[in-house]
Amino acid sequence: MQGADGKRRKLRVVTLVDGIGLAGGAERLAREVVVRLDPERFERTLCVSRWSAQRERDAVAAGALAELDDAGVRFIGLRRRGAWDVPAWRPLYSLLRGGGIDVLHAHKFGSNVWAAVLGTLARTPAIVAHEHTWSFQGRPVRKLLDRRLIAARADAFLAVSEQDRRRMIEIEGIDPGKVIFVPNGIPAPPAPSGADIRGELGIGADVPVVGTVCALRPQKALDVLLEAAAKLSGDLPALRVLIVGEGPERAGLEQRIAELDLGGTVMLLGQRNDVPDLLGAIDVAVCCSDFEGTPLSILEYMEAALPIVATRVGGIPDLIEPEVEGLLVEPRHPDGLAAAIARLLTDRELAAAVGAGGRRRQHAEFDIGVTVRAIERIYEGLASGRTAAELEAGA
Repeated sequence: MQGADGKRRKLRVVTLVDGIGLAGGAERLAREVVVRLDPERFERTLCVSRWSAQRERDAVAAGALAELDDAGVRFIGLRRRGAWDVPAWRPLYSLLRGGGIDVLHAHKFGSNVWAAVLGTLARTPAIVAHEHTWSFQGRPVRKLLDRRLIAARADAFLAVSEQDRRRMIEIEGIDPGKVIFVPNGIPAPPAPSGADIRGELGIGADVPVVGTVCALRPQKALDVLLEAAAKLSGDLPALRVLIVGEGPERAGLEQRIAELDLGGTVMLLGQRNDVPDLLGAIDVAVCCSDFEGTPLSILEYMEAALPIVATRVGGIPDLIEPEVEGLLVEPRHPDGLAAAIARLLTDRELAAAVGAGGRRRQHAEFDIGVTVRAIERIYEGLASGRTAAELEAGA
C-alpha cells in the first residue's frame, strides 16, 4: 500500500479473538501470529472481546500483555458480558469506522460473525475469517451463518486443515473460491527448566505415565480417556494419567474418576505454565477428541518427540501417519485407545521411532513461521486486489 507521499506504508491489521490465549489453541495461535507479523510491513492491533477487570489482575495475562507491548502490538480489551452485549463492541467499531484499517482478521465462529457484521458496516476493505475446528454437524444455524453471513461478507475464509476445507465446501456449501487452507504452526518452546515433575507428583522414574494437555471441554472426550485408563489399570496397576488444563468439564471428570475408582491413577493438574517440563515427564501423549482442526497440542507433542495416540478425526490424519508419527484410533472407542496406549508403553522401539518421526515432521511443516508467512501473503494479496481464489492457487 502507498501513502499520500507515494511511499509504501504499513498495512493496518486488527486481529479479533475471544481471549488473549492463556488457554485454547485458537486464541494462542492468534496472539502468536499477531506478535510475529513483520513490524516493518504491518501495524498490528489485537482486540480481545472477552476482557475483564479480573483478567487484568491475572499474572499470566499480564505476561501476555507485556509480550504484546514489547512487540509493538496495540491491545484493545472489550468488556463483553454476554453473546448479545452489542454496546461492548463500540470501541472496535469506532476504530474500524474511523478508517485506515486495511484488514480485520477474526478467529473462531463467534468472532467471525461479529467481524462479518462490524467489518461490513464500517466498510473495512478486507475481512478475513478463520475457522479453527470444523464442528457444525447437526448445527444448521451455524452452518447457515457460515455460508450466508461469514463467507458472504469475508474476502477470505481460512481453514486449518485440508479436511476442514473440504467439509466447508462440500457440506456447508461455502464458495470454494473463498476458502484457503493455512496450516497451524507452533513456535519453538522454551527449554525445560529441569524441574523434577515426577518427583513433585510422587511418581517413580519407572512408572508408566500417559498425559494430555487441553481445555476441559466436551469436545476433548476425556471421559473416553478415563474409560481407557480403567481398562489399562488391571495390567498396569502403577499407571498414572496426567490431565493438564481447566474447563467446564472438571466437575464431571472428578465424578467419573471416583465412579471408576481411578483416584490413584488419574491426576487433574489444572492450568500449568510449565508444559515443557510436564511433557518431559510423560511416556505417551494422547488426544482423544471427538473433533479437531489441527490441534496445537499435537504439534507440541510432536516437537517434544513424544509418541502420540490420537483419534482419526478432522485434520489429525494430516499430521499423523500411523506408525510413522504416532498411532490413530477411532473416536469414542476406549478399547482401541487403551490398546494403542499399551502398545506404545510396551514397544519402546516403536515409541522412540514415531516420536522422532513426529519431531522431524513438525519442524519441517508446522512451524509458526510457515503460518505467519502464509497469513502475511494473504493480507498483502487482498490489499493489492487479489482474490482468495487467486491466493489459494498461488497466483
